[in-house]
Amino acid sequence: MGVPKKRTSKMRRDRRRAANNNLRTAVQVTKCPNCKEPVMPHRACTSCGQYKGRELLPQAEG
Repeated sequence: MGVPKKRTSKMRRDRRRAANNNLRTAVQVTKCPNCKEPVMPHRACTSCGQYKGRELLPQAEG
């Protein structure tokens, strides 16, 4: 059976345990000020293509 040769430091132990902390948080969602669709912060809206009042993603007319 494998036995550790050296004691694991607190920093190494805590860093390993903290790797899963970001998986527990929910995704933040805001509303697009133009079309009111849910969109992640700091990203262009996928439905209207706008970000901070500018059109970044051209949308198909139809």
